[in-house]
Amino acid sequence: MKLEQHQITSHNERLFSRHQQQLAYVTTEIQNSALILQKLTDFQIGIPSWALGTGGTRFGRFSLGGEPGNIEEKLEDIGLLHQLNASSAAVSLHIPWDSTSNVPAIKAIASQYGLNFDAMNSNTFQDQPDQPQSYKFGSLQHVDKAVRQQAIAHNIEVIRQGVELGSKALTIWLADGSCFPGQLNFRKAFQNTLESLQEIYAALPADWKVFVEYKAFEPNFYSTTVGDWGQSLLYANKLGPKAFTLVDLGHHLPNANIEQIVSLLLMEGKLGGFHFNDSKYGDDDLTAGCMKPYQLFLIFNELVEGMDQRGMNHTKDLAWMIDASHNVKDPLEDLLQSVEAIMIAYAQALSVDRAALVQAQAENDVVRCQEILQHAFRTDVRPLVAEARLRAGAALSPLTLYRESQVRKELIRNRGNKTIATGL
Repeated sequence: MKLEQHQITSHNERLFSRHQQQLAYVTTEIQNSALILQKLTDFQIGIPSWALGTGGTRFGRFSLGGEPGNIEEKLEDIGLLHQLNASSAAVSLHIPWDSTSNVPAIKAIASQYGLNFDAMNSNTFQDQPDQPQSYKFGSLQHVDKAVRQQAIAHNIEVIRQGVELGSKALTIWLADGSCFPGQLNFRKAFQNTLESLQEIYAALPADWKVFVEYKAFEPNFYSTTVGDWGQSLLYANKLGPKAFTLVDLGHHLPNANIEQIVSLLLMEGKLGGFHFNDSKYGDDDLTAGCMKPYQLFLIFNELVEGMDQRGMNHTKDLAWMIDASHNVKDPLEDLLQSVEAIMIAYAQALSVDRAALVQAQAENDVVRCQEILQHAFRTDVRPLVAEARLRAGAALSPLTLYRESQVRKELIRNRGNKTIATGL
């Protein structure tokens, strides 16, 4: 489904007068609003192909209807998101869920919607119907070399498919670990994983990156072979300059200081990118910013400061992606909310009075430091985010227009009420 331009224009005209009033106020409050607007316009967030359908838990899954059943329909849905918010121009695919035999056709569809392909994701946490070896006891860490070779071959195949699509990165998340004490030799598991990653790394094209994602627990609960940022950084350092750590906000133990982790990884030049989501207890995969918006802002505060210190391009030098599961929401509405929350946090971080903060830190003025950060966080930057969308030809209020246009109803009419998206 694609909206007609007149629908977006009509929607914006109805909201324009109020928007102008709000924008005029915030631009007097924020000194560098023109620079922020340009950075917001340039900033793009990768949409995961697996988040376009209803998620589920081990207790059940409740289909919404109108879900995409193939990669073509997934691109159609992401194209609609990008049409609404002008900030969703990247697609992150998951193989084998999104494998295609007609690459030119898929690239043509993506181009039609103004989309490009972000990091490719491999899958060695599920057994596929035709695979000879099982990943029940791990993949790249497995005690059986035949299993490890199968997982290595899969990742190399993902790279091959990504090259054809124009991607430049591979994300590896491993479910490898153990559920019980004594089940696994930790050092051997680490060494097996490293040797497997080295074979995959050797297959990377010269202009590619590999992101090593970590997770504290689940599906294994006693140990995880890439369990935290330190272990991921060990792998990345041992692999070489094309290897980086990927941070998923939900992949930490409760109350972890993610903003400090981000700062140190940036300092070491080993931060590769993000999977944005939010959580209350663990890897809840909730809408970005719905639980801990101040933490999201603090993370972006460190990102903006760290990237600027290193002279990095905010848009291109890190991979910005969402990783969420929408169990009770319309997935497209949830993704619109996540993108909005990320853009707001980014704009807030850009508005921080950096010179004043540096001076307050140098003077150990703890109160002043807090006031500077909280002033930026409490400033309503939503008009700036909306203005960036308006200048890019998108909707002032994407979620409002989505609902007014009855998009889900139209998707159900076209695709049916009993649908299940490919993937999880």
